[in-house]
Amino acid sequence: MSLDQWIVNFANNYGVLVYLVILVWTFLEGETVVLVTGALISRGDVHLSVLLLAFAAFLGSFGGDQMWFYIGRKYGTPLLKRWPTMAGKVEWGFRLLRKQEDVFILSFRFIYGLRNISPFIIAMSGVSRVKFLVLNLIAAAVWANTFAWGGFYLGKALDCYLGESSQLVLGLIILVAVGSAAINWFRQRRRIVAAAVTASPEQNP
Repeated sequence: MSLDQWIVNFANNYGVLVYLVILVWTFLEGETVVLVTGALISRGDVHLSVLLLAFAAFLGSFGGDQMWFYIGRKYGTPLLKRWPTMAGKVEWGFRLLRKQEDVFILSFRFIYGLRNISPFIIAMSGVSRVKFLVLNLIAAAVWANTFAWGGFYLGKALDCYLGESSQLVLGLIILVAVGSAAINWFRQRRRIVAAAVTASPEQNP
């Protein structure tokens, strides 16, 4: 079952509980589910509110990153030492943070591969709790509305220009998004492993 079909079935069977699912989903990741749900709302496939969709996505995104920030502040260094393959990604994040701290905090959600690790990096860098809370609040609101309303207007455009074919195109968009995410994940994984191997001292036999 495709993601859009799953959302339609869940919304039809459980109604507003779909907002809770989106909140939990975006607590970890989830721009795709927000985008697709927004498109389904605009097409009338689900009877939900795009405002409540954005609000649920905002709560999940904001809450998740606040939790990771506080975990990073207290346990960041020991946890990262247990995941040596993350060294390349962590160094990349620190470089971006050092270049422009405020911009990085406001934008890391939109950088694929850094969403979950960034609050750890920010917490370990010594950014104050208040500063992170304020900027995270703004960033989560922008992120949630970007994908909720972006999906809504995408659905409108597909219906307007493609009519009955819009469902197929929406499915293809989901497939491309998931496929691109998987390809990027494998590429980053290879870079991280390569960086870790290069950084480790050569062992003589």
